[in-house]
Amino acid sequence: MTKARIVGWLVIASAAGAALNWWPETDSAAAPPKQRPPPALTVKSDEERFASLPARESIGEVRGELFAARSWTPPQRVERPAAAAAPAPVAAAAPQAPPLPYRFAGQVVHDGGARVVLARDDRVLTVREGDILDDVYRVESIRADQVTLLYLPLGKEEHLPVSSILGLQSPPAGVAAARPAQLRWEGPASVQAGKTFDVSLKVTSAQPVRASPLQLQFDEGLVEPVAVRPGGFFKNGSFNYRVNPGGSILIGAFGMGGVAADDEFLVVTFRPIRSGGVAELSVSSLALQGTAGVIAHDPPAAFRTAIVQ
Repeated sequence: MTKARIVGWLVIASAAGAALNWWPETDSAAAPPKQRPPPALTVKSDEERFASLPARESIGEVRGELFAARSWTPPQRVERPAAAAAPAPVAAAAPQAPPLPYRFAGQVVHDGGARVVLARDDRVLTVREGDILDDVYRVESIRADQVTLLYLPLGKEEHLPVSSILGLQSPPAGVAAARPAQLRWEGPASVQAGKTFDVSLKVTSAQPVRASPLQLQFDEGLVEPVAVRPGGFFKNGSFNYRVNPGGSILIGAFGMGGVAADDEFLVVTFRPIRSGGVAELSVSSLALQGTAGVIAHDPPAAFRTAIVQ
């Protein structure tokens, strides 16, 4: 063997040894996989175990008896009654005027003409055709048997009888007329200027007197009225008055009705304005109303009194 060949084999052998040192060692058989240690066993309490269970719905309440007898017969069909027809709409009632608040009290002469006296509550009204009453009624016409008032909000006429409003009736046939009622003034024969004095009107009537509208006339140049009040005859009734320009006093008196025997009808208080004259007081219009109709009366004489210094 030549030297060169020997050197070549040595080089090959050295290379092979180096290769063996570089290649990693492997076993022919596969290494068994590593096993994890078993987890530690934990013991849960009963509450924890029940809490982990899914919730379930509760059982509803028992309806009916469990062992009650049952019938398998199908239920009978109940016919429902037909719905009643809707009632026809009722037409709204037409608006109506309220009851008349006025009462007929009589007639008086005022400013040279005849007027009708009406009363409402404690007021006395002297009206004529065309007058507006309380901004609600208008006097349409005045006749011997009735007064026609127009209710302005509805344009409806209302009729006010002049006699039946006080419950008056004509006396029965065959009954003799009673004696006329008597009226008289009572007061001082003379008065002093500047000092007040009273004049009373007294009445005597065999028939019960219920109402009496009247009008007084006085000389406004000599005396002035201070007050007018009811006498004892109308103390439990209704009494109103109004002093008008021109020297007149309108009075409305209503009572329970009673026979008068020289009873005090009314009292007027005057104050003399100046001396040197004779003051006069008279009844210019009077209507005595009774339970059986209008009571006839004799006109009273005028009252006169001298005014001294």
